[in-house]
Amino acid sequence: MLKSLYYKALNNRRYLQPEPEKKDKSFLEEKWFDKSFKKSEKEFVIAAGDGSFNIKKFLMFNYCPVGAEALIYDGDIKQIEQAEIFEINHIPFIKELISNYMDIFELKCCLKAINDYDVDYYLFDGSLFGDLQNPYPKWVKQPSDVKHLNEGVLKLFTEKINDLSNLDLSFPEIKKRIFVHVSGEGSDNYGDEIDDVYNLYLSSIEKLLVLREILKNNKKIISISKTSSNNDLFQWKAPDIGVLDQFTNKEGISKIIYKKVETDIKVPFPVYNDFFNRSWFTIFYVRLDENKNVLKVELPYYAEEDEVQEIVEIIKRDATGGYPYLLNKAHNDVKITNKHVEELLKIGKIYEKTNREQLKM
Repeated sequence: MLKSLYYKALNNRRYLQPEPEKKDKSFLEEKWFDKSFKKSEKEFVIAAGDGSFNIKKFLMFNYCPVGAEALIYDGDIKQIEQAEIFEINHIPFIKELISNYMDIFELKCCLKAINDYDVDYYLFDGSLFGDLQNPYPKWVKQPSDVKHLNEGVLKLFTEKINDLSNLDLSFPEIKKRIFVHVSGEGSDNYGDEIDDVYNLYLSSIEKLLVLREILKNNKKIISISKTSSNNDLFQWKAPDIGVLDQFTNKEGISKIIYKKVETDIKVPFPVYNDFFNRSWFTIFYVRLDENKNVLKVELPYYAEEDEVQEIVEIIKRDATGGYPYLLNKAHNDVKITNKHVEELLKIGKIYEKTNREQLKM
């Protein structure tokens, strides 16, 4: 069978090519600018963070280690971290649920770094604009018996979130304050399946609430992505970051894109809808060193061209190989591989069946 797939792969080889009329690369004009950037000479405290999770499926449950880290550099590197191991039922939205848990840990590490270490700039791995595009999985039905999230409940939620001595999930402690359970108000006998839906919904709310606290410090946030599916610049089937990586190689920057949440996302938020809808994002692509990868950068505010130039110089100051050193270190620190999961299972003396053991014989 593999031999047949090898032949298929040979017969289907293809390369990303510009449209016929664009082979002269004129399509790059006014959308990409070859430009050298100096390293910032400003004094500032910079931080970066990332998160990771893994899922090991057993017959009876899923074993899910989750972790996140923030690194602060002010002459020395300081570390903030949060990690937990969850045992989750077999549910169709397990990746969305565990991803929420990871995002909450990651966002809380970011918030603690900003509040407790007087960070000037925080490099965030991924896309905050993308997070706002999907505040809740569209294909998962929300609980039907949700109480109104009134100001009192939101205030309690926010108080727990801002207690940065505890970076764990906040929503389990106040779940009973928010829902009228199907078995009666205040009852815990509503079943595991319903509880999992509650957890997904409430973790989505908590993620938005932590993000709101972070966006109050929006001028400190710099989101950096290595990949992206956006095609705002070229409107090709291929994403902009792929087109730029393929057809440019010098240090440079793209045309700046501005997006306002209420115009470009048009999704009602379950909490603080006006706050999120007022948010602006400045988006651009940049290559920090010749022949290195193109990066997508998001600033959660409307930044003028001179501000963008300053941000690129800040990112470049501590970059190695065209990528921020702290962000790379955080990624490597938190990555949870299958080997790590096997080690954790042995330490926890968990010996469960996957029913795939016989395939290894």
